[in-house]
Amino acid sequence: MFPYIIRRFMLMIFMLFVLSVVTFLLFNAVPTDPAMLTCGKTCTPQIVEANRIRLGLDQPLPVQYFEWIKGIFVGRTYGSGTQTFECHAPCLGYSFKNGEEVTVMIKQALPVTVYLALGAFVLWMIFGIASGIYAANRKGKWQDRGIMAITLIGYSLPVFLIGLMLLLFVIVRANWLPYPDYVSPLENPIQFFQTMILPWISLAILYAAYYTRLTRSQMLETMSEDYIRTARAKGLPEKRVVRKHAFRAGLTPIVTSAGMDLAGLLGGAVITEYVFSLPGLGRLAIDAVKDYDLPTITATTLVAATFIIIANIVVDILYAAIDPRVRLS
Repeated sequence: MFPYIIRRFMLMIFMLFVLSVVTFLLFNAVPTDPAMLTCGKTCTPQIVEANRIRLGLDQPLPVQYFEWIKGIFVGRTYGSGTQTFECHAPCLGYSFKNGEEVTVMIKQALPVTVYLALGAFVLWMIFGIASGIYAANRKGKWQDRGIMAITLIGYSLPVFLIGLMLLLFVIVRANWLPYPDYVSPLENPIQFFQTMILPWISLAILYAAYYTRLTRSQMLETMSEDYIRTARAKGLPEKRVVRKHAFRAGLTPIVTSAGMDLAGLLGGAVITEYVFSLPGLGRLAIDAVKDYDLPTITATTLVAATFIIIANIVVDILYAAIDPRVRLS
């Protein structure tokens, strides 16, 4: 088990290195001078050149990459002589559009996205898996058909429509909740919950529908296996057969989907954050694209892709815990 984990972590380090190279090259392949984007309409050639030097864009490409990577681990100094300023580690760049370190902007936006993703993840996993198991145990009955019909509707609705409908009926018409105004859970837990409950439900409806169908199909497939019939023939309680044998055997694709979906949301739930005015990572990325803020675009892309890579490694390790045969591969 331990050598398996070591191999996966070595692979993760290599993939992160490749990711950093690709992200950096994409940033430099943009057909626009990044230094021209650092000031407004009153830019002069002298200001542009000064900003190019401050950002280190006058250096050869390998030197720029080395400075960028070094900044992530130990920080970096922009400029030279008396015109310098420090960007503390982990330094992901400096946004002249906002006059702030990109890392600071991400630190402010990332907790919002994490709370949104984790809250929705818990809801959709609980309701999706429970509904899928319930429907599988009642295959062909009215409960099964009803759950499948509901999940088909939930899976067909776009998340922005779900969010807008919740805003309209829960807040505007019923006035059950105040209009979302995000605050940290450390400042006001009640207001935080009131703000996040509708975004959680919006995402959970969409994903729970998918996980209900996925869990049901996996349970029906595994419950028809010979070892399930053998377990029942031995007189094991049905709950134990379902929980210990059938569900665990069908858990692998569920873990795969869950890991990837959660990692994707941690990179930013753009539509949901915009509908509910949440200052998360996805909204930060879209605002950066609108403002052509290249350092912020690069940093948010790197962070989102890093979540995907880490999720892949975690899923691989969970495979080994779920199915011991994976350790031999």
